[in-house]
Amino acid sequence: MSKKTVAVVLLVAGVLLFLLSAAADPLGIGGYPGIGMKQLAGIVVGVVLAAIGILRLRAKQT
Repeated sequence: MSKKTVAVVLLVAGVLLFLLSAAADPLGIGGYPGIGMKQLAGIVVGVVLAAIGILRLRAKQT
């Protein structure tokens, strides 16, 4: 895979993980009402993955 493809995959995976984690309760996949530790971890990991993807996309192609 090219570096750009990896960056896009990281970005998309991060955004999807963030959205699923943030919307777990309305989707019926949350453990209990409110944001739990697993949801918070998913949100943080999602943001980190998306940020890495963005940084890799913005990096100069070598």
